[in-house]
Amino acid sequence: MKFKIKVTPQDFYVEELASLPLAKKGPFGAYLLAKENWNTVELLHELSRKLNIPYSAFSYGGRKDRHSQSVQYITIKGNGLREIKEKNYSLKFIGFMPRQMGPDLIRGNKFKVAVRKLSQADIARCISEIGVVNSIGFPNYFDDQRFGSFDPRQGFLAEKVLKGQFNGALKIYLTSINPEEKKEEKERKKFLFEHWKDWPACLSRAQTLREKEAFAFLDHKPTGFLEALKKISREELSNYFSSYQAYLWNEILRRTVAPVIPGPYKSYPGVAGDYFFYTRINDSLEDLTLPLPGAKAKMNDKHVEAVYCQVLENNGLKQPMFNKLKLRQAFFKSLPRKAIVIPENLSFSFFNDEIYKGKKKLILEFILPRGSYATMLLKRIFS
Repeated sequence: MKFKIKVTPQDFYVEELASLPLAKKGPFGAYLLAKENWNTVELLHELSRKLNIPYSAFSYGGRKDRHSQSVQYITIKGNGLREIKEKNYSLKFIGFMPRQMGPDLIRGNKFKVAVRKLSQADIARCISEIGVVNSIGFPNYFDDQRFGSFDPRQGFLAEKVLKGQFNGALKIYLTSINPEEKKEEKERKKFLFEHWKDWPACLSRAQTLREKEAFAFLDHKPTGFLEALKKISREELSNYFSSYQAYLWNEILRRTVAPVIPGPYKSYPGVAGDYFFYTRINDSLEDLTLPLPGAKAKMNDKHVEAVYCQVLENNGLKQPMFNKLKLRQAFFKSLPRKAIVIPENLSFSFFNDEIYKGKKKLILEFILPRGSYATMLLKRIFS
C-alpha cells in the first residue's frame, strides 16, 4: 500500500504531555516552544545565538524533527524571558522550575497525523488494521529516525568503539554520507573515504572545522584515532551511542516476540533491519519490558536473558565490553523499555485529499508513551 506522510508540516502535529514542577521562582525558566521546519537541536542553537545565551543553558525532554509542527517544553537556566515570536517558531514563558527539563518529565506525546494518497481499497484495509492496533497495539521498535547516523557501507560508529576499532569509528564520523546532503558535500566525503590515511590529501579537501582539526591532528599523529574521537562533543557522541543501542534493542525485541506469539506476521522495511509485526497478542507480553543494552542491563526473565546474550554474540559483542569503553564523553545507559505499545484515544476520519486529486486523506489522532514512534504505528497499519 503506497501512502504519503509529512507532505506539509501541518500533516504531522505532535504535542508533549508533561508533568512540570512549575513554581513562581526558581533557577530555571520554563517555556512552551512551538515550531515547524526546525528540529529541536538546531532551533536551540539558533536561540542560543539569537539570545546570546550559552547552548549549555538549554534543556529539553524530547527531540522533535524538522518535518512537523510540534509543541514541547524546554528550560533555560536563568531569569525568565517573556515571549518570542518568529515566522516558524514561538517561545512562551510559563513559569520557573527547580530543575531543568528532561525526558523523565514527559508522560507521552499527542499526535495528529495526515496520511495522504490513499485509494478506496486502501481505506477498507486501514479501517481493519486500525481496529487491530487499537486492540492489541504494536511492537515498540525504535524507528528509522533513530538510525540517521547508521552507515550501510561501514556500520555503526558505536559498534566500532565497543570493539576497540577506533580507526573505523573515526572513518565513519568523517566520511559517512547523509542522503540529504548536497552533491558537493557527498563528493568531498567520497574523496575522504577513498583517500583515508593519506592525511595530507584529506587535509587538502577538508572544509568543515571538525574535518580540518581532525586531519591536521592525524597529519601530525597518523594513528591518533582514539585521541581524535575524544574531541567529539558529548551530545554528538551520545547520538551515535543511542543509535547503536536502539539497533541492538530492536534485535532483542524481534527475537523475544517471535517465539512467544505465533504467526502470521506482517513486515515493513527499515534502514537497519526490517520491522516484524504480530497479528495477535500473547498476554505475557503486554507488560513486558526489555533492557536497553548497557553495562548495568538487568533482566528478570530467563527467555529475555537468553535472547539478550544471543543478540550480543551475533554482533560480536560480550557484556564486559560495555564496562571497558575508552571514550568517557558518553556511555550506554541501560533503561527498561516496554516491548508492546497500545495507543490511547485512537480515532480516525477520512477526507478527500486536496493535494493528490482523486485520492483520500486519513487523519489519525492518538497518544503514545514518551519514546514511542508515531511513524511505527503507521508502519504497522500499512505493513
